[in-house]
Amino acid sequence: MLPARLVVYFVLGLALFSPAPYLEVMRHLVEGLRGVGLLGNWRVPAKSSLFRARERLGSEPLRVLFAATAKPMATEATPGAFWRDLRLLAVDGTCWDVADSEANETAFGRPGSGRGAGRSAFPQVRMAALVEVGSHAVLDAELAGCRTGEVTLVARLPRSVGPGQLVLADREFLGVPLWQAFTATGADLLWRVPANRVLPVIRQFRDGSWLSQIRASSGPARDQPVVVRVLAYRVKEQAGADGADGYRLVTTLLDARRYPARQLAALYRERWEIESVFAEIKTHQRGARVVLSSKTPEGVRQQIWAHLLVHHALRELMLRTAATRGLDPDRVSFTETLRSARRSVTVAPGSFSP
Repeated sequence: MLPARLVVYFVLGLALFSPAPYLEVMRHLVEGLRGVGLLGNWRVPAKSSLFRARERLGSEPLRVLFAATAKPMATEATPGAFWRDLRLLAVDGTCWDVADSEANETAFGRPGSGRGAGRSAFPQVRMAALVEVGSHAVLDAELAGCRTGEVTLVARLPRSVGPGQLVLADREFLGVPLWQAFTATGADLLWRVPANRVLPVIRQFRDGSWLSQIRASSGPARDQPVVVRVLAYRVKEQAGADGADGYRLVTTLLDARRYPARQLAALYRERWEIESVFAEIKTHQRGARVVLSSKTPEGVRQQIWAHLLVHHALRELMLRTAATRGLDPDRVSFTETLRSARRSVTVAPGSFSP
């Protein structure tokens, strides 16, 4: 029976070398050990043995390992990581296509195809993530079936935020309960406003922003409005476009002198960094249009946590590389780092370890 530690290493290897098959990944992992004489008489196990070992391991050790290692890694010297002493974070959701099995469909559901009455070709897992903007590190994540909404999953992420942080989010997340859940941690917020939201002017500021209130649509919180500051602006490329009403943002940063509206509007662009993070993980690391291969829900969760762990390790390597060269981490290529990590595992074991 393979030791649990070796099985974890193998599962991480599957994520690093995705979408390579089992035995090829194992050969990559042990080739360097063989080259330096550390493998001895050990032989690569059969595929069936590796499959059973993954089943025995389950997903919980990977989830716990991610929770223990996924910490903020940017410093004040990291370009784009802080704004006015506030660490920049972003929240959003995405979906993973998973193997078309009865067990996966029962556990995760299958969305409509978006092309009429049909259904998607694959079941899907929905993931909500909290990301550090400056480093692209995923700091927390929640997994559920595609029937669970993004707002429900994001509501579990305030556990990982706190004072000294500014959380950016898109318009679908703006609601009083979720807003209060994040502000209760001491974090500040800068979120986009849905087009149909009415935000009355309570007090106008010289920079064009104004104090307003948001209310819950129902329940006891409806009579307990939350005070926010509203910013309205247009992107130059959209000026004059038909139906282009511009953007509105709400924030907890009520001091218009200390936090000018123009600067906050420019800062909100950083929210899109989380889309780049999802592309790094799902397109470059996992592989474009690659479906997670596990046919069991537990195996699927195991694969996703492994991908998040490998991505965090790659991003830490990129941050160190950028710091030694005096570069913005955005100037370091994710795909080149991924290729370098794959080579190092094969040629120089121990030089890169998720």
